[in-house]
Amino acid sequence: MFHGWLSRRVRLLLWAFFVFATLHACGQCIATDRPNIIILLADDLGYGELRCQGNPQIPTPHIDSIAANGVRFTDGYVAGPNCSPSRAGLLTGRIPTRFGYEFNPTGALNERPGFGLPAAEVTIAETLQNSGYTTGLIGKWHQGGTADYHPLRHGFDEFFGFTHEGHYFVPPPHEGVTTMLRRKTLPGGLTGRWVGNKGLIYTDHMGGNEPDYDANNPIIRGGQPVAETEYLTDALTREAVDFIDRHDDKPFFLYLAYNAVHSPLQGADAYMKRFSHIKDIHRRIFAAMLANMDDSVGAVLKQLRASGLEENTIVFFLSDNGGPTRELTSSNLPLRGSKGQMYEGGLRVPFMMQWKGTVPSGQIYEKPVSSFDIYATAAANSEGVTAPKQVEGVDLIPFVTGKDSGIPHETLFWRQGGKTAIRHGDWKLVRMGGQKSAGKAKWELYDLAKDIAEETNLAESNPERLTELVKLWEKLNGEMVEPLF
Repeated sequence: MFHGWLSRRVRLLLWAFFVFATLHACGQCIATDRPNIIILLADDLGYGELRCQGNPQIPTPHIDSIAANGVRFTDGYVAGPNCSPSRAGLLTGRIPTRFGYEFNPTGALNERPGFGLPAAEVTIAETLQNSGYTTGLIGKWHQGGTADYHPLRHGFDEFFGFTHEGHYFVPPPHEGVTTMLRRKTLPGGLTGRWVGNKGLIYTDHMGGNEPDYDANNPIIRGGQPVAETEYLTDALTREAVDFIDRHDDKPFFLYLAYNAVHSPLQGADAYMKRFSHIKDIHRRIFAAMLANMDDSVGAVLKQLRASGLEENTIVFFLSDNGGPTRELTSSNLPLRGSKGQMYEGGLRVPFMMQWKGTVPSGQIYEKPVSSFDIYATAAANSEGVTAPKQVEGVDLIPFVTGKDSGIPHETLFWRQGGKTAIRHGDWKLVRMGGQKSAGKAKWELYDLAKDIAEETNLAESNPERLTELVKLWEKLNGEMVEPLF
């Protein structure tokens, strides 16, 4: 009798172990079919600044490793030439002027009712959250600073960061950093730069004062302001690593939106020492900020490896728009133009992706892709996730694995008041009109296949192509709506 009872107990234990093992295996299978998604978004990083983009001056090994482990897109575009519209396009996978998100609110405008991402727009965070993902935003929001537009109301489970367009990395008294601030007037009637002996530098090269970034713009955890003492890039790193560590047992979406290398220019002491060989202090601070962000990317990737998630995570890295070269030294070479413009330097950005084990490593992909594609790629490769029909991106995986030899985007469209452009094939149509003179500005036409720097305007020498593209622009422009703000 005792032996019979024991044998039954053994059978029950074996059965329980079998059930546990089966469920565990199924759970692992589900996880594999639902990769984690990480977006690493730099702020104002120019096309020509990374080592993998051809810059020999500032080492960026961790960001470069994403390209080495996956694919670097030479023709990666964003939805707008400045922060807020670009982010609206990334988050919704749509041309932002389709829903009135045309301009870039700054300062107090961030807190006005009606200035922000409309509730009707379904973000990538909402789609993934509603499909079982845990979602987190760490860093810069800039999609509205009032209650209606809070990140937690746009699909994010967790938020640590700020809601306006910028933030000091270290607030006054700016300890542990070298700080260079814009001023309309320098002490003592000087022009150029005023250099103090306590780590603070003033410059009048931009003709005005540094924006009031921190006014009514606290660092927020969830819905409450917190006091943050670390250099902000390091704080965002800390929070991102912790988010991955806490959620590595379930599918997650992490949107790590750095405010580096956006102004204000503040370089941490350790990184300033690293680049002491750069004589120009302006450039040295920029290099310190970029290297600091690169180390942040390294810490995030290290945590992925520690959690055993490297082959089950799609990692994107890109900038929100081109670099404001005069303001930051952020170079867009060999492209023309900068942040705020419709030339390539404002719209084409460093853009790369890795998914180890799925995307072959070391690729350079030369056909046009868009930040819209992040939404579509995440949804298409996650079991049970469907992107809304209005998403204009495409799944990039078939293109970078060789299954689809076509062109991800034949045509791309941008508009911001009198500034507008389309890329159709290798042709680029640009109009850089002012707000009140949009119709008076002349069209410019460039063949990007032969003229990546947009140096030779072909509008007069190729009138047939100009007419073709203007008609296409008019058709697309007719699909857009009036600005919301």
